[in-house]
Amino acid sequence: MGTDSDGPTGATLSYRKILEREMESALKEMDRPVLGTFISGFSAGLNLSFGALFMAMVLTFSGGFGSELTKQVVLAGVSSIPFLFVVIGQTELFTAHSTMAVLPVFDGRASISDLGRIWSVTYVSNLVGCGAFVALIVAIGDPMGIAEPAAFGSLAGALVGLPWWVIVLSGVIAGWLMGLATWLSAASRDTIGRIIFVLLTTAAIGFGPFHHAILGTTEVLSAVALGTGVTLEAFGLFLLCTTIGNIIGGTVFVGLINYGHIALAGEQKDVEFEAKEMDDS
Repeated sequence: MGTDSDGPTGATLSYRKILEREMESALKEMDRPVLGTFISGFSAGLNLSFGALFMAMVLTFSGGFGSELTKQVVLAGVSSIPFLFVVIGQTELFTAHSTMAVLPVFDGRASISDLGRIWSVTYVSNLVGCGAFVALIVAIGDPMGIAEPAAFGSLAGALVGLPWWVIVLSGVIAGWLMGLATWLSAASRDTIGRIIFVLLTTAAIGFGPFHHAILGTTEVLSAVALGTGVTLEAFGLFLLCTTIGNIIGGTVFVGLINYGHIALAGEQKDVEFEAKEMDDS
């Protein structure tokens, strides 16, 4: 790994420093007690679920949109805000670890069992957090008039009922974008830069809408719980295919490719430039 002198003086770090920062963060989380990781993952599942609630509130209060483009832009914007709660708040999100936690494995600093442990704990804790938030939505959403069941039916309808391979490929894109959000956030030297990177990449997930295992779980499970016609079987297929896609997107298209191009970048070269004086003729 390079030293601090490797990095530029601008707004982002050098690619070697990004990789170093990501691996240090992953190794720290792998060494963390399981209970601490679970609580952090539970918090991430709760916080990210605000995205589903915010989108349902927009659909409930809007009374309709002038065009499908306007609708998707607004939903993308509100769905990206809770990703800031998670990324800037540094709680543990499974789809972030599908990129971050594989890096020390590629580098030989962690084992497959270490990776399996961090993935399983964050995945289960995120889903438990989503389930708890769904209970909150059922309790207050419709009675307060802030999130009608039909709104969740609309959100879930965009995620279920598709061929399994479409869900997997959509999940690949979502995992890819989430991996980029994690990578670019690590690249930023300041909070403002991190906020911009996270908002841009995660808004693209909501704009699709592409399949994100954790955010989508709250959307689809809420639709199931509120009796909108979405079945548990549809939710199970969604969750399985989306999870596979997210892992492939984050691990291969961000983790492996970025690690590979940095590992094969070669030795850094120090070039000294000496100005030569020109003789007057």
